Amino acid sequence: MQLGKWMWLCVAMAFFAVTGFSLTAHAASKKKTIEMKYDCYIIKTAPTAALDTWLWDYVEKNSNGRIKINRFYASSLHKVGEHLPAVRDGISELSLISYGYYPAYVPISRGTEWYFRGCDHSDTLLYVMRDLYKEFSPLRDEWEKKNNCKVLYFTNWDYCPLLMKNPCKSVDDLKGKKIRGYGIGADTIDRLGGTGMPVVAAEVYTSLQRGILDGVFAYCFITAYHARLHEQAPYIVEIGAGAHAPTAVVMNLKLWNSLDPELKAVFEAGINEIYEHQYVDMYGKWIAECVDGMVADGAKFSKWPDKEIAKAKSMVQPGQVNEWIEKVCALSKTECKQMQELIDKLIAKYEPKSKLKLPYEVYKEKHEK
Repeated sequence: MQLGKWMWLCVAMAFFAVTGFSLTAHAASKKKTIEMKYDCYIIKTAPTAALDTWLWDYVEKNSNGRIKINRFYASSLHKVGEHLPAVRDGISELSLISYGYYPAYVPISRGTEWYFRGCDHSDTLLYVMRDLYKEFSPLRDEWEKKNNCKVLYFTNWDYCPLLMKNPCKSVDDLKGKKIRGYGIGADTIDRLGGTGMPVVAAEVYTSLQRGILDGVFAYCFITAYHARLHEQAPYIVEIGAGAHAPTAVVMNLKLWNSLDPELKAVFEAGINEIYEHQYVDMYGKWIAECVDGMVADGAKFSKWPDKEIAKAKSMVQPGQVNEWIEKVCALSKTECKQMQELIDKLIAKYEPKSKLKLPYEVYKEKHEK
């Protein structure tokens, strides 16, 4: 009799062990899909948006269906200037944020926008921004505490040489010229003796065509090619200004904190791939294709002499950084200077390791005889 009871007890324990495991496994397989909205102001084919799209595809695939990211490009969900508050308030979950549209929201981050700083290659800027976010807490707090955003990663608009309607061989050739500039790019043109014009990207081609603009600066090289700007401004001039426009890809912080470790790990793995090779691989391919296309269309590539580049640098820096410290930075002057010193240190660390070639470097390598 006792043996019978033990047999039934063992059978019961085995049954509950098996069914309990099955129920647990079934519950795990039925975890609710989390839907997110990626809300972006640029077109899907722009390089920054294309890189984000690669990450969203990676996350959806590697989360085994637990994350679904709906994508809204070209301001189809919110207008320019509305994206950061939308993520902050949880209306959208993900976005690409260019600082120039949100000066009151990110005054500390505006201190990472400059030219002629020695950050000559775009991948240098990628790693400088990554490390600055980790090491300089006021910058991180500006995003996380002030704006309720987790920066997933920092991207940028690759590199932008000067695109001119006529040859431009020196700083003096910019005097009196009307040059399209975005944000601190317009300030740079002003300091070099030209007139920075804040023309929206969609109107740059026709503005060149009508003579409203003499040239273009602070405009993504890859996008410039696809916008056919070289048809109107065929002189592609390397002036030594350096990398262009750090940009943050953000998630609503409350949502990020709510994700379980497994899902966070999926995002982080994809982001690591971007930093390790995906950015350089993708942008390098696109830049080379665009150089080839411009050359085939008759564009002329050139570079200012070292003497002119040094002259330009002295006209822009340290004045540009000092003005941010005096008029824009929301921190003490001591903290502002500490941030800039850290930036200099990081540029010195990563610039010698850069792998992403400038358009002019690609041109010399492939087309100069």
